[in-house]
Amino acid sequence: MFGTLTDSFTNAIKKIRFHDDEKALTKALNELKKNLLKADVNHKVVKELIQKVHLGTKAKGIGKDQFLEAMREALYGLLEVGGNKGFIFAPNPPTVILMTGLQGSGKTTTTGKLATYLKNKQKKVLVVAADLQRLAAVEQLRQITNQIEVELFEDEATKNPVEVVKSAISYANSKLYDVVLIDTAGRLAIDDELMDELSNVKKAATPDEIFYVADSLTGQDAIRTATTFKEKIGIDGVILSKYDGDSKGGVALGLSSQVKVPLRFIGMGEKMEDLEVFIPDRVVNRLMGFGDIEGLAEKTANIIDEKQAKKLTSKIKKGKFNFNDFLEQMESMKKMGSMSSIMGMIPGMGNMSKAIKDFDFENSSELKNIKAMVSSMTIKERENPDLLNNSRKIRIAKGCGLTQVEINRMIKQFKNAGKMAKKFSGKNGMKQLQSMMGGAGGMPNLPR
Repeated sequence: MFGTLTDSFTNAIKKIRFHDDEKALTKALNELKKNLLKADVNHKVVKELIQKVHLGTKAKGIGKDQFLEAMREALYGLLEVGGNKGFIFAPNPPTVILMTGLQGSGKTTTTGKLATYLKNKQKKVLVVAADLQRLAAVEQLRQITNQIEVELFEDEATKNPVEVVKSAISYANSKLYDVVLIDTAGRLAIDDELMDELSNVKKAATPDEIFYVADSLTGQDAIRTATTFKEKIGIDGVILSKYDGDSKGGVALGLSSQVKVPLRFIGMGEKMEDLEVFIPDRVVNRLMGFGDIEGLAEKTANIIDEKQAKKLTSKIKKGKFNFNDFLEQMESMKKMGSMSSIMGMIPGMGNMSKAIKDFDFENSSELKNIKAMVSSMTIKERENPDLLNNSRKIRIAKGCGLTQVEINRMIKQFKNAGKMAKKFSGKNGMKQLQSMMGGAGGMPNLPR
């Protein structure tokens, strides 16, 4: 997610890695300045950051470790803005959130992503279609809510968003919803009519918080429009959308400090699961190439049931891992979002995330073939792969439109994966894994 920015910091570190003098520090700072400006970080933000890193490094004594520590402190100071982090639930449900933004910013899609994030936290979510200006807005929201299996509140009998919002809040209270997400109207540009409508909707909804969805592809314009919305409507946080399509990414670095409102989430993929909480200290670790193990653990915990995980581990140890288990794991991995975002959270794997940027669990042809193969099996065949003799394989191949050679190859891969999982599930599994990676010393050092 932060590939370009991370490269900026690692390139600067290389300039001071083997030297501890003023000349090396100057080279490192010049490299950092050049790369940050290329990454579309605001020039005032760059100037402030460079100055803090310079003074911080000299105060600690020039050297690589001191440079790293000064850079970490400067970045955290830049990203840490007073206010809530992530999603905060109101003391008394439902928590009402007003989603605002310009037309084309990805507001409606982001509303669906936020609903997915909350649903994965076992919250009962109601999405309200209050964008009655854009003809396709309600239909788009209808398709999204059907896809993520979240209820949509809409009222075709009126064109007044205030009436829709009042009815939706009353409905949410009666049906005991945890969260209400209100998708409001946008415009191609900020105008008085839009602001008046939002003000009226705000009065009707009395939201707990207002989120502004900023399009990262608009660069520094995203900061200017967010500032205008803050002044005219009042916003409690920004969600940065389309971050995966922003090759530079510098807008994320200066947004909070310039708008004086915390960046709450970042959308970095096309899937509904591709929304990440923006927590400054974790983001600093990722920017500097240290990954985000804590964030990955939280993401995994929301998707994978602990009891199911223990049950699966037990089956693997006993060599009873079957095709039903395999399909369940595929579905779980799909819910975690894009593979590149997962890899970006693992220390030392940031570069690998670039290489697999386009890999998608859901659209992978290989995984589609495996799913088709398993769907063509009987219940007993899925539960006991050893039953798959030659005649059964021929029947399965015809059923899913694949050749018998392909079926044999995928079954062999499945069995090898099961053997490997069993090997590493025992007491000595981690030792064996470390040995394969070149010993414990080959494992990445995690930041404290």
